[in-house]
Amino acid sequence: MSSLALLGGDPVRTKLFPAYKVIGAEEAEAVQKVMETGVLSRFLGAWHDDFYGGPQVRAFEDEWALAFGAACAVSVNSATSGLYAAIGAAGVGPGDEVIVSPYTMSASAVAPLIFNAVPVFADIDPKTYCLDPESIRARITPRTKAILVVHIFGQAADMDAIMKIADEHGIIVIEDCAQVPFATQNGKSVGTLGHMGVFSLNYHKHIHTGEGGVVTTNDESLADRVRLIRNHAESVVANKGTADLINMVGFNFRLGEVEAAIGRCQLKKGPDLVAKRQWNVGYLEERLDGIPGLELPHVSEGNTHVYYVHVMRYDAAATGVSRQTFIKAMKAELPAAELREAEGALIGGGYVRPIYLQPMFQKKIAYGSATRCPFECPHYDGSADYSEGICPETEKAHATVLTHELMRPPMTEADLDDVASAFAKVAESYPALRDWERRQSGEG
Repeated sequence: MSSLALLGGDPVRTKLFPAYKVIGAEEAEAVQKVMETGVLSRFLGAWHDDFYGGPQVRAFEDEWALAFGAACAVSVNSATSGLYAAIGAAGVGPGDEVIVSPYTMSASAVAPLIFNAVPVFADIDPKTYCLDPESIRARITPRTKAILVVHIFGQAADMDAIMKIADEHGIIVIEDCAQVPFATQNGKSVGTLGHMGVFSLNYHKHIHTGEGGVVTTNDESLADRVRLIRNHAESVVANKGTADLINMVGFNFRLGEVEAAIGRCQLKKGPDLVAKRQWNVGYLEERLDGIPGLELPHVSEGNTHVYYVHVMRYDAAATGVSRQTFIKAMKAELPAAELREAEGALIGGGYVRPIYLQPMFQKKIAYGSATRCPFECPHYDGSADYSEGICPETEKAHATVLTHELMRPPMTEADLDDVASAFAKVAESYPALRDWERRQSGEG
């Protein structure tokens, strides 16, 4: 094997990897048709037929519900907005607790704060990185109002176990499905396994509209509340005849007609795009299997994995090379992707730092300078613990995980071969990397 690029040798590849582009002629044509109508949005923040949006929005919602086997789908302008609306629809409020994941994008954990509830962090399953049902059970108190489950990296949490716990305690379950569109568990679409599911249409997701999201549910009353929160609820409830005013403080979370038209096209492409990811990962893993120090991802029985990213554990003790050095060596062997040239090769470590270690939670400051709500709010009689060590599996994952995006469409077999070759080249050079690290530290 030739010398590592990090050590002065030639890299495996210099040609940029292809851009992740899933927008094409179909979307351009759909957008043009919307532009020709002149109707870019038809939402009114008042009780009127247009309260529910224009023709593209309504068609998109109907098609999404059908595709995922849900009774209702409500479009929103982002998955973050969808999480906020779902928390509100669940009736969460001051004094309540919501069990959340510490290993996710921050919006999933911050959503309860929007309605002045307290996030409580449960630990993750070390195999799937999703919430561990037994850790959820241990965090439940009389104040627990909801569980916000994040299906991370491309596969679902153990929803049978989680729903059993929730049913025992009368708790609402919200699924964060941002990274798992078209995934299934025991033959059912993820996003229909709990009481509400929230999907992302952000530009780097499996399918996208630039920005956008969808909330799914089989409960029409929850769907109705999400629609109200989406579109200025406080201005609508009187004329609509809504009696339950809890959390009927409205926002503008509305999706436009252009985005909805793009979403309709993307929805049709979704299954093929997911199948391509799955094939690419299968091909790549055949080449990576057996490489020292790498533990390939676990897929739980009954799950389909849709691979938002490809995640592996890295065992520095087995290789004698730090994860940081391994990543540095990989980045030297491989190029960036088109449109993301400044980022270098799309491989990194840790995913996110455990969210409870962020300043907001460490200092317990969100709203107001005097009351420090909701953490030290007069309505809250609990004591939130955000100390280091509360979720040991999450902290271990942060220290050992490798993530990469070098398997997304339109990566070809030749592209994947280069990725696999880089992994193999770095692994065969562990002795040289150990020497390099010693020199860097001044030991040799």
